[in-house]
Amino acid sequence: MKEEILKSLKKDTICVHGSGKRDPLARAVSFPIYQSSTFAFESTRDALEVFDERKPGYVYTRWGNPTIEYLEEMMALLEGGQSALITSSGMAALSTLVFTLAKTGDNIVTQPILYGGSYSFFKGFAPRVGIEARFAQDPVHENIEKLIDERTKLIYIETPANPTLMIVDIAECAKVAKKYGIPLAVDNTFATSYLQNPLSFGADIVLHSATKYINGHADTVGGVLVGSKEFIEKAKKEVLRELGGVIDPFGAWLMIRGLKTLAVRMERHCANAKALAEFLNSHKKVDKVYYPGLPSHKGHEIAKKQMRDFGGMLSFELKGGREAGEKLMDQLKVMILAVSLGDVGTLITHPASSTHRQYSKEELKAFGLSEGLVRVSVGIENTEDLIRDMEQALEKI
Repeated sequence: MKEEILKSLKKDTICVHGSGKRDPLARAVSFPIYQSSTFAFESTRDALEVFDERKPGYVYTRWGNPTIEYLEEMMALLEGGQSALITSSGMAALSTLVFTLAKTGDNIVTQPILYGGSYSFFKGFAPRVGIEARFAQDPVHENIEKLIDERTKLIYIETPANPTLMIVDIAECAKVAKKYGIPLAVDNTFATSYLQNPLSFGADIVLHSATKYINGHADTVGGVLVGSKEFIEKAKKEVLRELGGVIDPFGAWLMIRGLKTLAVRMERHCANAKALAEFLNSHKKVDKVYYPGLPSHKGHEIAKKQMRDFGGMLSFELKGGREAGEKLMDQLKVMILAVSLGDVGTLITHPASSTHRQYSKEELKAFGLSEGLVRVSVGIENTEDLIRDMEQALEKI
C-alpha cells in the first residue's frame, strides 16, 4: 500500500489491513506463518550478500522472519513509529530496552507503581548487572528531574499503571526527558495502540506486553518495542539477537490475527469497564474504585488529554479489606480468577498475592498499594451479565 494512503488510514483500518503487504508467493489474504527456523540461499554469493545486508533476505528466525516482520510493520504503523521489534515476552521487551541503552554504572529513572515483573526487574535484576533504578513518586512528571544525573540513560513510565490505574502525564515527562537528552519509554500495555500513542506526546519508545490486548485471546506470549529506526536496529542487532528473546512465527501470527479485532474489542472493553466501574462506585460495600474514566479518579483530566477512551482495566477496594476481596473472588461465576489481562473474557485477581507479590508489605504501604486491592481486566461479555455476577458475589460477603 502506498505511503500516502497509509498516512490517511484510521487505526481500525490499519488493524485489519496492516501495511497492505501480501504474501509474495500466493498473495494469501491471511499473511502466512513462515514456520521455519532457517532459510535457504541461491548461492554462496547470495548468502554473503544477505549476511552483509547488501540485499534483503532471511537467514535464521532469530535474525528475522517474514511473519514476525509483518507484525513489526503493523505495530510501527499503529504507534506512529519508524520501526518495531517483536520479542518473546513483555519482559524480553523490557530487558532488551534496558540493555540497549544502559550498562554497568548507569541508572534509570522510573516510578514505583509498575507491573510486578517490571518492578522486580528494576529492583532486583538490574542492580545485579550494575544498573541502578531510581523511583520517582507521584506525580511522576514533577519528581523525575531531581533523580536525573549524568549517568541516567532512560526514563521509563507506565500509564495507566498496573494495578492502581495511576495516570502519568506523558507530555510533561517528555519535556523533562528532552531537556536532558534522555530517551523516554512508555509501557502502553493497559491503554493499547488504539487508545493511546505516547510517541505523539513526545515519548521516544513504546513498549507493550503483547500477550495482553495486542493478542487479546490469552493463547500466546510476546512483547513489542516501537521507536526510531536507529534504536530498533541497535536493539535488534546488539541485544535481541545475542540474548535470543525472539518470538516464534506462530505466536507472531496469532498476534497478527488478534490485531485485526483490536479496535472493536477495545470499544467493548471500554464500555464494559465504564459500566462496571460506575456500578462498583455506587455500591455500599465498595470503599474505592480506581478507573481513569471516573471523574473522581486523580488522573482523570490527564487521561482525557492523552487517551481516546479509558480502557478495560479497573481496580477496587472493598470495605472489608483483603479478606472480603478473597471471599468476593471465590463467589464469582462468570468472571475468571486468573492473572494476566487483556483477554476477551473477564479476569479478576488479587495483585498483592499474585502479580505484585514482589512488593513487600512495607513497599505496598509506602506506594499506596492496598493489600485488599482487587484488579479486574474487564472482558467483552454482555454488560448486564458481568454486573449481575459482581452483584451476586457482593451480596455474599
